[in-house]
Amino acid sequence: MDSLNKLFTDNLAVFLIIFGLWLAFITILLWRYVSHYNNLTRDAKEKDLTSILEEIATKIGASERKFEKIDKAITDIVGKNKSHLQKFALVRFNPFSDQGGDQSFAVALLDDGNDGVVISNLHSRDYSRIYAKPVKAGQSEKYQFSKEEEEAVLKAKNKK
Repeated sequence: MDSLNKLFTDNLAVFLIIFGLWLAFITILLWRYVSHYNNLTRDAKEKDLTSILEEIATKIGASERKFEKIDKAITDIVGKNKSHLQKFALVRFNPFSDQGGDQSFAVALLDDGNDGVVISNLHSRDYSRIYAKPVKAGQSEKYQFSKEEEEAVLKAKNKK
């Protein structure tokens, strides 16, 4: 009987220690959850948790709709931006060997799809002539490019 009492007492001590640890763990967990709840509802003393969650869900829905509008606006802007002039190149040259200086030029102005215009200026002592030729997909659309115009278009196409 003595050994039975000793066994019971030893097991009771182990049980009480385990129970005390478990109780401490549960208390700490409960304290953390109550603190978290109090932080969430700090500014909402008059409201219950359901109304707070409904308000949050409403705000999230409104935010999602705003983000969808913003995403659509950005997509529209990016699409429109592809048609703006983005690539530029300038080639200076001397078309007349008897006159000095690279006074003449060819400039290519292209959008994202390599569409645009190439403008050339031929300069001499007596006159200055300007030519403009359309560019479609980086190629001459109607008029043949000069060597310098082709070089300007090629340089512009290779810019990112």
